[in-house]
Amino acid sequence: MKKYLLIILTLVFISCGGDKKQTKNKLSDNTNVYEKDNKTKPEEGGYGFEKIAQDMGFETYNWDEKVDKTFFGDPKAKKGGTLNYTHSLFPRTMRVIGQNSPQVINAQTISDMCYEGLLSQHPTTLEFIPGLASHWKISDDKMTYEFRINPDARWWDGMPVTSDDVIATWDLRMDETILAPSDQITYGKFERPIAKSKYIVSVKAKTVNWRNFLYFSTSMVLHPYHILKDLDGTSFLEEYTFSLIPGTGPYIIEDKNIKNQESFTLERREDYWAKNSPFKRYKFNFDKIKVSVVKDNDALQFEKFKKGEQDIFTVNRSRRWIEETDFDAASKGWVKKQRVFSEKPAGTSGYYFNMREWPFDDKRIRYAFCYLYNREKMNKEMYYNEYDMMNSLYSGSVYENKDNNSFPHNPKEAIKLLKEAGYIDRNSDGWLVHNETGKVLSFEIAIQKTSSYMVTPVQQMLKEYGLDMQIKFMDYNTIIKNVNARNFNICMLGYSGLVYPNPESSLRSTLADQNDNNNVWGFKSTRVDDLLDEYDICFDQKRRIEIIREIDGIFGDVHPIAYSIARNYSRAMWWDKFGYPEWMFSRYVGEHWDVFDYWWYDEEKDVQLKDAIKSDKKLPLKPIDMKYWPIYLSENS
Repeated sequence: MKKYLLIILTLVFISCGGDKKQTKNKLSDNTNVYEKDNKTKPEEGGYGFEKIAQDMGFETYNWDEKVDKTFFGDPKAKKGGTLNYTHSLFPRTMRVIGQNSPQVINAQTISDMCYEGLLSQHPTTLEFIPGLASHWKISDDKMTYEFRINPDARWWDGMPVTSDDVIATWDLRMDETILAPSDQITYGKFERPIAKSKYIVSVKAKTVNWRNFLYFSTSMVLHPYHILKDLDGTSFLEEYTFSLIPGTGPYIIEDKNIKNQESFTLERREDYWAKNSPFKRYKFNFDKIKVSVVKDNDALQFEKFKKGEQDIFTVNRSRRWIEETDFDAASKGWVKKQRVFSEKPAGTSGYYFNMREWPFDDKRIRYAFCYLYNREKMNKEMYYNEYDMMNSLYSGSVYENKDNNSFPHNPKEAIKLLKEAGYIDRNSDGWLVHNETGKVLSFEIAIQKTSSYMVTPVQQMLKEYGLDMQIKFMDYNTIIKNVNARNFNICMLGYSGLVYPNPESSLRSTLADQNDNNNVWGFKSTRVDDLLDEYDICFDQKRRIEIIREIDGIFGDVHPIAYSIARNYSRAMWWDKFGYPEWMFSRYVGEHWDVFDYWWYDEEKDVQLKDAIKSDKKLPLKPIDMKYWPIYLSENS
């Protein structure tokens, strides 16, 4: 599944066979011309394995023509064309492993398009489906997993994917010098993988954990042994900051197509090893996907889109959606606009408190902030009541604890809490001061300029009651760098939601005093740690829901976040030159990166669009709301 939540341009070289070096990340000159391995025996994972797999205890997913062809793209899809997309930031690194890599653009664009894991998941049913591995086996005690790697799988440079690549990837994930402690927690639950043959790899979990198979098989995108063998964690971080280590995915980002802080371009591989797979045949259709960066200027992004310099635009601002999307091209149908509903988890967004230091080490101050943060007013006056109030790490899902304090606007309660914390009087400037220390209740938040419209009203709400929230404008990369280094008072962040919650990566107490992980707040709880341990070994989904709800309640009581607002749909606009599946966005993703996966350039539509523009002729409009998934689920439940 798609996951789960960026400096100097360096020319890097890799070893290729001998002592000679060559530039990496170059499209293969030998389109789909690979020497097949006819030496490895079927029982060792070679060709013919399919005939004996069941007898060896392996299973696979059997393609269902009636169901699957509906949700793995559209048979009408065509290859070709360029998709132009604009993003608000340039990645802090092009890597998808290690320091600075856990960002949406890395996970949802670079990782998903350029790399692959052993398995994937069905986009609608969530069943396991083949990835780099065609077959898999789980032991009776659920501790040992075996995978048969498809002998056709190839890296960008033409080298075959083997068991050694799985081992090397695990070794890299476990190397503390890559500065990714959450990886060591996740993949430290396994013994070092073992190559049973060239194509069959085995891994044993240290303890029983229902997520172990999921994470090892789907989340651990593979990296090549023949490159990693000459690198340690430190050199990996250095050499692959703004250059990609070879992957197996359908797209490549060549070094020449990375313009630091400006743009990067993904190119479709004609020699992609799985291009004829039924799971991939109608996906990954664009020849090129160009991601340009317009920093800290959402208005300029929108203007570029209106001029046709960008093909698709996700409208995040309600005011813009209501007041600015009926421009001439949209009213004439040249640009389409829709609210696309999905089953995408809401995720978490709001004001994140650093509980490690004053003033937010005091629960009363955190609570007071939340009572003064008038979300209801902002939703009504700024967001056209398009949102719901978020009161949970898992808002809108079965995991949400409905007993969490919803923190309605309540200045009276806030004042009471502030007095209890010692903030009784104001100084000559009107700011609250502590009655013993005389310290002003002042703190700083760093934001992008594009976010000022969201933060300034909150600043004024707090100012009315004597809290001094100072706003400092900063670029996104610097903000994230400071957050990862725990150099902040309060920050405004958002994390994508997961279909399967993974609270361990952000709530485990051992992460609270470490940098470069998702425990941004410094949250610690022995009870939560105990619940995380139980969650790991619980194979009963009903009980797992109960566990997450209790964790959510404990977290909600500590309240490291002043939750913001959420919606269960995406607001998309695009120039009418693309084809797309009936469902447009997939069930659990429901975001623009589905466009990268499933849409295609439609030359006939493009001609019609250009003719319409030239003759000033209208094209048919679409209904505003696209509710494929709510309707589908109601009819097929």
